[in-house]
Amino acid sequence: MSEYMEKHAVSRLIGAPPGYVGYEEGGQLSEAVRRRPYSVVLLDEVEKAHRDVFNILLQVLDDGRITDSQGRTVDFRNTIVVMTSNIGSDHILNVAGDDNQYEEMRKRVMDALRGQFRPEFLNRVDDNIIFHTLTKTELRQIVAIQLKRIERLLSDQKINIELSPSAQDYLTEVGYDPVYGARPLKRAIQREVENAIATK
Repeated sequence: MSEYMEKHAVSRLIGAPPGYVGYEEGGQLSEAVRRRPYSVVLLDEVEKAHRDVFNILLQVLDDGRITDSQGRTVDFRNTIVVMTSNIGSDHILNVAGDDNQYEEMRKRVMDALRGQFRPEFLNRVDDNIIFHTLTKTELRQIVAIQLKRIERLLSDQKINIELSPSAQDYLTEVGYDPVYGARPLKRAIQREVENAIATK
């Protein structure tokens, strides 16, 4: 949602007002849901959006509809809205792997959310799911999934690869970073496996 940090970003969601450039096009959110009402909408890092964007989201979450810039009502009742946020992530890192402190961590994350978002917004969110940091065991499973993806891509070109368990353990080690999740692993696989294959 970092691209919606400015006040004028609301027009990108529901469309530009009459007389403005892009009026005929409609908004990115309103048009997508109008055309496909049975959708899942992901609002990534929602805390970065401008305050006026939250006014639109309040209407979506409360009434299940919005009116776009052309006066059309867009029905969100069959749309699932998922929002992600990094608010409170420091509290999650502090208890990484310690299930005994989960309730305390959850309380601190919820307090951080209350400090960031207005009560009327939080009250319209059906549930808050707090994810734990990834463990090395979970990262090892992701390594296996990513390697299967690479194997499928290469099999189209009649190339077969097989990585030993120790090589997979190595990727898990170099790709492990509890702060950044699986992204460093993705980069490690690209650097250590994909780039190596591409140079052969």
